Amino acid sequence: MRELLREEDGQAVVLPGVTVHGTDVGRWLERQRQPALWAGLAAEQRALMEEPGVAALPTVDAEPAEQTPAAPDGSAPPAGAFERGTTALAQYRARTGTVTIPRQHVERLEDGTEVRLGVWLTNTKARRTERLAALAALGLGCAATSRVLPC
Repeated sequence: MRELLREEDGQAVVLPGVTVHGTDVGRWLERQRQPALWAGLAAEQRALMEEPGVAALPTVDAEPAEQTPAAPDGSAPPAGAFERGTTALAQYRARTGTVTIPRQHVERLEDGTEVRLGVWLTNTKARRTERLAALAALGLGCAATSRVLPC
């Protein structure tokens, strides 16, 4: 993105389909600006994006009661993928007494949502190091370190 914008004067528009060295920078940028993905970026990543003037897309106001069904106990279901994953991990640990999860395991939440918990955990440990503290609080020992370790 920096290479693409380096030669631009003023505001530049990078649409999907604009490629640099075979990478569709426009599509990548469009994904990065989505509110949910933007919120998942580390502060340093957001700062790098904001430096050339990139900002998150505005959130679309929706009616949550109509968009998301409530859980059977009346509580609202977890909103984002990370929250669904931590809810599934806590449920799995409460049921089994362990946080050793096979990669193929799928956990069904009380609201019927299925979470591919093994895949989610692998991806979370590898990509979302800023959220490892929440995993450590749920008893995942390897999450307490700053390095990504096999659990």
